[in-house]
Amino acid sequence: VKAPLIGMLSSVVIGLGMVGVSIYSMKLYGAALFFGTPFLMGVTTSFAYNLRAARSLPMSIFLSLLSVVVTGSVILLFAIEGLLCLLMAFPIAAALSTLGALVGWAIARHSGASPSHAALSILALPGLAGAEHQTAAPQLHEVATAIEIDAPPERVWPNVIGFSELPPPPEVYFRLGIAYPMRARIEGEGVGAVRRCEFSTGPFVEPITAWEAPRRLAFDVASQPPSMSELSPYKNVEAAHLEGYMVSRRGEFRLSPLPGGRTRLEGSTWYTLSIFPEPYWTVWGEALLHSIHGRVLRHIKQLSENEPGRGAP
Repeated sequence: VKAPLIGMLSSVVIGLGMVGVSIYSMKLYGAALFFGTPFLMGVTTSFAYNLRAARSLPMSIFLSLLSVVVTGSVILLFAIEGLLCLLMAFPIAAALSTLGALVGWAIARHSGASPSHAALSILALPGLAGAEHQTAAPQLHEVATAIEIDAPPERVWPNVIGFSELPPPPEVYFRLGIAYPMRARIEGEGVGAVRRCEFSTGPFVEPITAWEAPRRLAFDVASQPPSMSELSPYKNVEAAHLEGYMVSRRGEFRLSPLPGGRTRLEGSTWYTLSIFPEPYWTVWGEALLHSIHGRVLRHIKQLSENEPGRGAP
């Protein structure tokens, strides 16, 4: 009993310590946190479990995974993160913890490594996080979504610059807390006007930078609300990643006339993502952005096609 408890306790301390150092001290969701930490947690748990006696590899892996689950539960308990984000991060943590368990098991069984060697490797994690903090430079990404509308651009345009209340979303992920658009209104006309797109978590404030009616509307994002409301036992969870890590930089609508008085409406969002590994989180982020775009575009389509005067605009 003592060996797995020591291994798991050490592993949980490593995990929580790196959350404090990386997120709250350096404001960084980097490789040291998402790759180095679960890997070292797996090594530590498995090494401690097998140090004094040879034990099975499956149980070593199980205990390493259990240490990840316990760490996540503590994070949830103390309102550091919400359940949805922990579930999205779990596949990475589980894979690397399993790999770490294999390494820890091999070291304990086939080498003369001592606990002091493990302690030295633990001290390397904050150094890796510090190096990342100095070199992090997020890239700009574009997500574009299009729809065809049975109405000419002149009738679609007014519904692009502002639109009425959308119905409640049927998608489960929106109901679990992901921010979704509800309505949009515009103050003024032309370049310099301000568009406000109201989301479930607050408004996007969008100063207009291009007004080419009825062909193109472009805007910057001056401010934005949190990307989600965390699913948690607590009412409010102020997770660090909710602000400043997935940031919308600008957006654009393009209206192209089609034969038969139809319109191709395309919406784009340019954003930066400061969470490692970027390709993994980009898959989640871009899927959600396509869903948000689709919700808005379908609503604009419905408004434009149902308006009276379907003949001449």
